[in-house]
Amino acid sequence: MSRRTGALGVVGAVLAAVALSGCDRGGDTDLGLALSTMNNPFFVGIKAGAQAEADRRGVKINITDAQNDPTQQINQMETFTSQDVKAAIINPVDSDAAVPAVGVANRANVPVIAFDRGVNGGKVGSTIASDNVAGGRLAAKTLAESLGGKGKVAFLEGQAGTSAARERGQGFEEGIKKYPGIEVVARQPADFDRAKAMDVTTNMLQSHRDLGGIFAANDEMALGASKALGAKSGRDVKVVGFDGTPEGIDAVRNGTLTAVVAQQPELLGKQAVDWALKAARHQPLPKAVKVPVVLVTEKNAARFGG
Repeated sequence: MSRRTGALGVVGAVLAAVALSGCDRGGDTDLGLALSTMNNPFFVGIKAGAQAEADRRGVKINITDAQNDPTQQINQMETFTSQDVKAAIINPVDSDAAVPAVGVANRANVPVIAFDRGVNGGKVGSTIASDNVAGGRLAAKTLAESLGGKGKVAFLEGQAGTSAARERGQGFEEGIKKYPGIEVVARQPADFDRAKAMDVTTNMLQSHRDLGGIFAANDEMALGASKALGAKSGRDVKVVGFDGTPEGIDAVRNGTLTAVVAQQPELLGKQAVDWALKAARHQPLPKAVKVPVVLVTEKNAARFGG
Protein backbone atom coordinates (compact mmCIF):
# COMPACT_ATOMS: atom_id res chain seq x y z
CA MET A 1 0.00 0.00 0.00
CA SER A 2 1.36 3.44 -0.91
CA ARG A 3 1.66 6.23 1.62
CA ARG A 4 -0.91 8.19 -0.39
CA THR A 5 -3.40 5.32 -0.35
CA GLY A 6 -2.87 4.78 3.35
CA ALA A 7 -3.37 8.47 4.10
CA LEU A 8 -6.59 8.53 2.11
CA GLY A 9 -7.81 5.53 4.04
CA VAL A 10 -7.17 7.27 7.34
CA VAL A 11 -8.91 10.44 6.15
CA GLY A 12 -11.89 8.38 5.00
CA ALA A 13 -12.13 6.66 8.37
CA VAL A 14 -12.00 10.00 10.19
CA LEU A 15 -14.70 11.49 7.95
CA ALA A 16 -16.93 8.44 8.53
CA ALA A 17 -16.50 8.80 12.29
CA VAL A 18 -17.39 12.49 12.11
CA ALA A 19 -20.48 11.67 10.04
CA LEU A 20 -21.72 9.11 12.55
CA SER A 21 -21.23 11.55 15.44
CA GLY A 22 -23.73 14.02 14.01
CA CYS A 23 -27.49 13.77 13.81
CA ASP A 24 -28.90 16.13 11.23
CA ARG A 25 -26.04 17.64 9.27
CA GLY A 26 -24.82 16.72 5.82
CA GLY A 27 -26.94 13.61 5.24
CA ASP A 28 -25.15 11.78 8.07
CA THR A 29 -28.28 10.37 9.72
CA ASP A 30 -30.44 7.82 7.95
CA LEU A 31 -34.09 7.37 8.91
CA GLY A 32 -36.58 4.72 7.84
CA LEU A 33 -40.23 5.67 7.31
CA ALA A 34 -42.75 2.83 6.86
CA LEU A 35 -46.02 4.16 5.42
CA SER A 36 -49.15 2.02 5.54
CA THR A 37 -50.03 2.98 1.97
CA MET A 38 -49.28 5.54 -0.68
CA ASN A 39 -52.54 4.84 -2.52
CA ASN A 40 -54.17 7.72 -0.68
CA PRO A 41 -53.58 11.47 -1.17
CA PHE A 42 -53.30 12.03 2.57
CA PHE A 43 -50.29 9.73 2.90
CA VAL A 44 -48.77 11.17 -0.25
CA GLY A 45 -48.88 14.53 1.55
CA ILE A 46 -47.21 13.02 4.61
CA LYS A 47 -44.47 11.56 2.41
CA ALA A 48 -43.89 14.95 0.79
CA GLY A 49 -43.65 16.69 4.17
CA ALA A 50 -41.25 14.09 5.55
CA GLN A 51 -39.03 14.14 2.47
CA ALA A 52 -38.93 17.96 2.42
CA GLU A 53 -37.91 18.10 6.08
CA ALA A 54 -35.29 15.39 5.60
CA ASP A 55 -33.86 17.29 2.66
CA ARG A 56 -33.84 20.51 4.65
CA ARG A 57 -32.00 18.84 7.50
CA GLY A 58 -29.55 17.02 5.24
CA VAL A 59 -30.89 13.62 6.26
CA LYS A 60 -31.16 10.53 4.09
CA ILE A 61 -34.57 8.87 4.50
CA ASN A 62 -35.84 5.56 3.17
CA ILE A 63 -39.62 5.81 2.63
CA THR A 64 -41.47 2.55 2.01
CA ASP A 65 -45.05 1.57 1.10
CA ALA A 66 -46.59 -1.42 2.92
CA GLN A 67 -49.63 -1.44 0.59
CA ASN A 68 -51.81 -1.98 3.68
CA ASP A 69 -50.05 -5.27 4.49
CA PRO A 70 -48.83 -5.56 8.13
CA THR A 71 -46.36 -8.29 7.15
CA GLN A 72 -44.69 -5.87 4.76
CA GLN A 73 -44.08 -3.48 7.64
CA ILE A 74 -42.22 -6.19 9.55
CA ASN A 75 -40.03 -6.80 6.50
CA GLN A 76 -39.49 -3.07 6.04
CA MET A 77 -38.43 -2.63 9.66
CA GLU A 78 -35.95 -5.49 9.20
CA THR A 79 -34.59 -3.63 6.18
CA PHE A 80 -34.24 -0.42 8.19
CA THR A 81 -32.32 -2.17 10.97
CA SER A 82 -30.03 -3.85 8.43
CA GLN A 83 -29.30 -0.36 7.07
CA ASP A 84 -28.30 0.79 10.58
CA VAL A 85 -30.80 3.64 10.57
CA LYS A 86 -30.59 5.93 13.59
CA ALA A 87 -34.38 5.93 14.07
CA ALA A 88 -37.44 4.38 12.46
CA ILE A 89 -40.84 5.96 11.84
CA ILE A 90 -43.94 3.80 11.41
CA ASN A 91 -47.46 4.61 10.24
CA PRO A 92 -49.13 1.33 11.23
CA VAL A 93 -51.38 -0.57 8.87
CA ASP A 94 -52.99 -1.94 12.05
CA SER A 95 -52.27 -0.80 15.60
CA ASP A 96 -52.08 -4.41 16.91
CA ALA A 97 -50.37 -5.98 13.90
CA ALA A 98 -47.63 -3.31 14.02
CA VAL A 99 -46.36 -4.60 17.37
CA PRO A 100 -44.03 -7.25 15.80
CA ALA A 101 -42.63 -4.61 13.42
CA VAL A 102 -41.82 -2.33 16.35
CA GLY A 103 -40.30 -5.35 18.12
CA VAL A 104 -37.79 -5.75 15.28
CA ALA A 105 -36.53 -2.20 15.88
CA ASN A 106 -36.61 -2.60 19.66
CA ARG A 107 -34.37 -5.67 19.50
CA ALA A 108 -31.92 -3.75 17.33
CA ASN A 109 -32.00 -0.77 19.76
CA VAL A 110 -33.37 1.49 17.04
CA PRO A 111 -35.68 4.22 18.44
CA VAL A 112 -39.21 4.18 16.99
CA ILE A 113 -41.64 7.03 16.36
CA ALA A 114 -45.25 6.28 15.40
CA PHE A 115 -47.41 8.74 13.52
CA ASP A 116 -51.03 9.18 12.45
CA ARG A 117 -51.88 5.86 14.16
CA GLY A 118 -50.65 4.46 17.44
CA VAL A 119 -49.08 1.06 18.15
CA ASN A 120 -50.67 -1.14 20.83
CA GLY A 121 -47.43 -2.54 22.18
CA GLY A 122 -43.67 -2.51 21.95
CA LYS A 123 -41.46 0.43 22.85
CA VAL A 124 -42.42 3.60 20.96
CA GLY A 125 -40.72 6.87 21.84
CA SER A 126 -43.58 9.12 20.79
CA THR A 127 -46.79 9.01 18.76
CA ILE A 128 -47.53 12.01 16.53
CA ALA A 129 -51.11 12.27 15.31
CA SER A 130 -53.87 14.68 14.53
CA ASP A 131 -56.29 15.26 17.38
CA ASN A 132 -58.69 12.66 16.05
CA VAL A 133 -61.08 12.71 19.01
CA ALA A 134 -61.50 16.48 18.77
CA GLY A 135 -61.89 16.12 15.01
CA GLY A 136 -64.64 13.55 15.44
CA ARG A 137 -66.50 15.85 17.82
CA LEU A 138 -66.14 18.71 15.35
CA ALA A 139 -67.51 16.53 12.55
CA ALA A 140 -70.53 15.58 14.67
CA LYS A 141 -71.24 19.21 15.51
CA THR A 142 -70.89 20.29 11.88
CA LEU A 143 -73.13 17.51 10.56
CA ALA A 144 -75.80 18.02 13.22
CA GLU A 145 -75.92 21.79 12.76
CA SER A 146 -76.09 21.45 8.96
CA LEU A 147 -79.30 19.45 9.54
CA GLY A 148 -80.73 21.94 12.00
CA GLY A 149 -80.28 19.47 14.86
CA LYS A 150 -82.79 16.94 13.45
CA GLY A 151 -82.56 14.00 11.11
CA LYS A 152 -81.18 10.54 10.41
CA VAL A 153 -77.49 10.09 9.74
CA ALA A 154 -75.05 7.30 8.89
CA PHE A 155 -71.43 6.80 9.90
CA LEU A 156 -68.82 5.31 7.55
CA GLU A 157 -66.14 3.97 9.85
CA GLY A 158 -62.46 3.66 9.02
CA GLN A 159 -60.24 0.61 8.97
CA ALA A 160 -60.89 -1.55 12.02
CA GLY A 161 -57.86 -1.96 14.23
CA THR A 162 -56.43 1.50 13.61
CA SER A 163 -56.26 4.08 16.36
CA ALA A 164 -57.37 6.79 13.90
CA ALA A 165 -60.62 4.96 13.15
CA ARG A 166 -61.26 4.27 16.83
CA GLU A 167 -60.54 7.83 17.97
CA ARG A 168 -62.56 9.52 15.22
CA GLY A 169 -65.46 7.20 16.05
CA GLN A 170 -65.13 8.01 19.74
CA GLY A 171 -65.19 11.74 19.07
CA PHE A 172 -68.14 11.47 16.70
CA GLU A 173 -70.17 9.44 19.19
CA GLU A 174 -69.40 11.87 22.00
CA GLY A 175 -70.31 14.84 19.85
CA ILE A 176 -73.51 13.50 18.36
CA LYS A 177 -74.93 12.72 21.83
CA LYS A 178 -75.33 16.45 22.34
CA TYR A 179 -78.00 16.50 19.61
CA PRO A 180 -80.97 14.35 20.73
CA GLY A 181 -82.79 15.14 17.49
CA ILE A 182 -80.11 13.36 15.45
CA GLU A 183 -80.46 9.59 15.07
CA VAL A 184 -77.54 7.45 13.86
CA VAL A 185 -79.43 4.79 11.89
CA ALA A 186 -76.49 3.01 10.25
CA ARG A 187 -72.77 2.57 10.79
CA GLN A 188 -70.38 0.32 8.92
CA PRO A 189 -66.65 0.19 8.17
CA ALA A 190 -65.53 1.05 4.65
CA ASP A 191 -61.81 0.75 5.48
CA PHE A 192 -60.86 4.30 4.48
CA ASP A 193 -61.46 3.20 0.87
CA ARG A 194 -63.43 5.16 -1.74
CA ALA A 195 -64.80 2.19 -3.72
CA LYS A 196 -65.88 0.35 -0.56
CA ALA A 197 -67.56 3.50 0.75
CA MET A 198 -69.53 3.85 -2.48
CA ASP A 199 -70.81 0.27 -2.15
CA VAL A 200 -71.59 0.61 1.58
CA THR A 201 -73.44 3.89 1.03
CA THR A 202 -75.47 2.41 -1.83
CA ASN A 203 -76.60 -0.40 0.47
CA MET A 204 -77.37 2.02 3.30
CA LEU A 205 -79.56 4.12 1.03
CA GLN A 206 -81.65 1.09 0.12
CA SER A 207 -82.51 0.60 3.80
CA HIS A 208 -82.67 4.29 4.77
CA ARG A 209 -84.14 6.34 1.94
CA ASP A 210 -84.75 9.26 4.33
CA LEU A 211 -81.09 9.58 5.28
CA GLY A 212 -80.21 13.23 5.91
CA GLY A 213 -76.48 13.10 6.52
CA ILE A 214 -73.30 11.02 6.48
CA PHE A 215 -70.06 11.31 8.42
CA ALA A 216 -67.17 9.55 6.71
CA ALA A 217 -64.01 9.06 8.75
CA ASN A 218 -61.80 10.13 5.86
CA ASP A 219 -62.14 12.09 2.62
CA GLU A 220 -61.75 9.04 0.40
CA MET A 221 -64.86 7.49 1.97
CA ALA A 222 -66.68 10.82 1.84
CA LEU A 223 -65.98 11.03 -1.89
CA GLY A 224 -67.19 7.44 -2.34
CA ALA A 225 -70.39 8.28 -0.46
CA SER A 226 -70.81 11.39 -2.60
CA LYS A 227 -70.53 9.28 -5.75
CA ALA A 228 -73.25 6.94 -4.47
CA LEU A 229 -75.51 9.87 -3.60
CA GLY A 230 -75.13 11.57 -6.96
CA ALA A 231 -76.97 14.90 -7.20
CA LYS A 232 -78.18 14.56 -3.59
CA SER A 233 -74.66 14.84 -2.19
CA GLY A 234 -74.09 17.96 -0.12
CA ARG A 235 -77.60 19.18 -0.82
CA ASP A 236 -80.36 16.72 0.15
CA VAL A 237 -77.85 14.62 2.07
CA LYS A 238 -75.13 16.44 3.99
CA VAL A 239 -71.71 14.76 3.88
CA VAL A 240 -68.80 15.53 6.21
CA GLY A 241 -65.35 14.03 5.61
CA PHE A 242 -62.06 13.96 7.46
CA ASP A 243 -58.53 14.60 6.14
CA GLY A 244 -58.48 17.72 3.98
CA THR A 245 -57.09 16.16 0.81
CA PRO A 246 -57.01 18.41 -2.29
CA GLU A 247 -59.90 16.50 -3.87
CA GLY A 248 -61.91 16.62 -0.66
CA ILE A 249 -61.45 20.36 -0.33
CA ASP A 250 -62.34 20.83 -3.99
CA ALA A 251 -65.58 18.90 -3.35
CA VAL A 252 -66.36 21.25 -0.44
CA ARG A 253 -65.67 24.18 -2.71
CA ASN A 254 -68.17 22.96 -5.31
CA GLY A 255 -70.75 21.95 -2.72
CA THR A 256 -70.80 18.16 -3.15
CA LEU A 257 -69.30 17.75 0.32
CA THR A 258 -70.67 19.85 3.17
CA ALA A 259 -67.39 20.09 5.08
CA VAL A 260 -64.18 18.25 5.89
CA VAL A 261 -62.20 18.18 9.10
CA ALA A 262 -58.75 18.92 7.72
CA GLN A 263 -55.56 17.40 8.99
CA GLN A 264 -52.18 18.81 8.08
CA PRO A 265 -50.34 15.89 6.42
CA GLU A 266 -47.24 17.82 5.41
CA LEU A 267 -46.89 19.07 8.99
CA LEU A 268 -47.33 15.50 10.28
CA GLY A 269 -44.55 14.31 7.99
CA LYS A 270 -42.29 17.18 9.01
CA GLN A 271 -42.84 16.57 12.71
CA ALA A 272 -42.28 12.82 12.32
CA VAL A 273 -38.80 13.51 10.94
CA ASP A 274 -38.10 16.12 13.61
CA TRP A 275 -39.07 13.81 16.49
CA ALA A 276 -37.19 10.88 14.95
CA LEU A 277 -34.01 12.97 14.94
CA LYS A 278 -34.62 13.85 18.59
CA ALA A 279 -35.09 10.14 19.34
CA ALA A 280 -31.82 9.39 17.54
CA ARG A 281 -30.09 11.81 19.94
CA HIS A 282 -31.79 10.08 22.88
CA GLN A 283 -33.55 13.29 23.85
CA PRO A 284 -36.60 12.95 26.16
CA LEU A 285 -39.84 12.80 24.18
CA PRO A 286 -43.51 13.26 25.10
CA LYS A 287 -45.55 10.09 24.73
CA ALA A 288 -48.05 11.85 22.45
CA VAL A 289 -47.93 14.89 20.17
CA LYS A 290 -51.29 16.18 18.96
CA VAL A 291 -51.45 18.17 15.72
CA PRO A 292 -54.53 20.46 15.52
CA VAL A 293 -57.27 19.96 12.93
CA VAL A 294 -59.27 22.69 11.18
CA LEU A 295 -62.76 22.75 9.69
CA VAL A 296 -63.08 23.47 5.97
CA THR A 297 -66.49 24.64 4.73
CA GLU A 298 -67.71 26.32 1.57
CA LYS A 299 -67.15 29.69 3.29
CA ASN A 300 -63.43 29.24 3.89
CA ALA A 301 -62.45 26.56 1.33
CA ALA A 302 -60.85 29.14 -0.94
CA ARG A 303 -58.12 29.64 1.68
CA PHE A 304 -57.02 26.03 1.40
CA GLY A 305 -55.14 24.32 -1.39
CA GLY A 306 -57.10 21.96 -3.55
